[in-house]
Order: sequence, then C-alpha cells, then structure tokens
Amino acid sequence: MSLHPEELFYADTHEWARREDDGSVTVGITDHAQQALGDVVYVELPPVGTVVLAGAQAGIVESVKAASDIFAPVAGTVTAINEALVDAPEQINEDPYGKGWFYRLAPQDLQQLETLLNAASYQAKQSA
Repeated sequence: MSLHPEELFYADTHEWARREDDGSVTVGITDHAQQALGDVVYVELPPVGTVVLAGAQAGIVESVKAASDIFAPVAGTVTAINEALVDAPEQINEDPYGKGWFYRLAPQDLQQLETLLNAASYQAKQSA
C-alpha cells in the first residue's frame, strides 16, 4: 500500500497537485516533506491572482528546524489560498493531503500534470 494518495501528482521537490472537478489544481506538500521539516510554525502563501510558473518558488514554509521554499508543480494563476493555515499552520503536519493544502490555481495547461510523478514513482524515489 502506498503512503501517498494515488490520485495525486508529485513533484521531485515534494509538492503534490490534485486535479479538482472544476479544472482547478490544489497544491500542498507531501507527508515526507512535512516529516522532514518537523513542526510547521509559519507558511507564506502566494497572493490570489499571482501567476506562478512550473518549478518556480510560490511560497515559504517554516518549521522549528528550517525554512523551505514551496515550488509550483504546474503553472497557473492562484485562485484561492488556505487562509486557515495562517492561524493553524500545524494542519500541514496533521493532514498534509487534506486540511493542510496550500493554494489552488487555474492551471495554464493541465497536461503539465502528466510530467509529474505518480504515487508509486514518488514512493520509489523516497525509498531509494
């Protein structure tokens, strides 16, 4: 059984992307990433309306151990951010694939998702 949800796409930089029914893409960091960071204490998310490029920095997550850049797994325009993380960044640790999502975007090209890793490939890279 995979530790990573099968329906998600994964970046080498430990972000995940989920295609939503309305065509948008939700982005967060993987369980592996949140474990490596430790207790998350702060997150800086891109403002709504920001155009992000695939592979470019789209925010920052800070933990008791370190600060780490968040990269956009696909290009698009940010349409929503998870404002709950401002007051409760620990949700990233508690539920990285659910309540700990970072932002949602209108993708420039949904085909970019196909260039990301599937759950099995991401899992294999973590085990290597």
